[in-house]
Amino acid sequence: MDCVTAFRDALQSVCGPLDWLPEADGCIHRFTVPGDRPGSSNGWYVLFADGIASGSFGSWKTGGCHTWSSREPADAREAEHLRQQMEQARRQREADKHLRQQAAAKYARKLWRDARRADPGHPYLTAKGCRPYNLRQLADALLVPLTHNGELVNVQRIHPDGSKRFLSGGRVKGCCSPLGLIQAGQPLYLCEGWATGATLHQSTGHPVACAMNAGNLLSVGQQLQRTYPDALLIVAGDDDRQTEGNPGKTAAITAAATLGCGLILPPWCGDEPLTLTDFNDLRQWQEGKQ
Repeated sequence: MDCVTAFRDALQSVCGPLDWLPEADGCIHRFTVPGDRPGSSNGWYVLFADGIASGSFGSWKTGGCHTWSSREPADAREAEHLRQQMEQARRQREADKHLRQQAAAKYARKLWRDARRADPGHPYLTAKGCRPYNLRQLADALLVPLTHNGELVNVQRIHPDGSKRFLSGGRVKGCCSPLGLIQAGQPLYLCEGWATGATLHQSTGHPVACAMNAGNLLSVGQQLQRTYPDALLIVAGDDDRQTEGNPGKTAAITAAATLGCGLILPPWCGDEPLTLTDFNDLRQWQEGKQ
């Protein structure tokens, strides 16, 4: 079996069926991962054919990196050559990632400039019972700003049906959507989604940083502690009670323990439907009973 076919088999074992052959030119290539939105290019790969055929691949959407080689090195010289190929692939991947993030940040700033103040009657805000706060709106999509070190680097677009999407290639890790003014000695809440953050901000009056997903809580928390060491950080976790492993609660507990900060979870009374997972869900259910 030639190296191109063998590498495609490795790709397919992770990504799913592919109807094309990789190019063994040592350059980074993007592709549409089976199951992703048509026209997207979240997948990437690099394949070298010289010496021991080797390559790496992954997805910008899911993260992670997989490596492949046609065989094990026979001696130290081959091992060093293989190491250099993998290092070259890593540098290409990081450079491509940086360019994608820069392009997304530029586009995010354009969307933000073109947008207007969010309509309080937007269907998503109505469904969540939230004020618009710092959101903007472009056509029928809400724009949630994501910042890093105070700079806008991405936006999450929320459509009337509640569907959400970040800009392709945009930075998310370590970024957050802030609500309120952070002050020394005062509570600073860290949560997942924007609606949860808006709920916490409205009910407590304290600032909130929305990390957008459970996997980003720790990274954002570390960034906040470096930037605002005197704020009283509190992780406000989701409680995904019906999801195996309860990823929201697990990530919140892990983040709070690693950061050495406070932790709160939705204070269930026991009567709520198990489908409720966060502070916004709880508030909306409580108000619906009144």
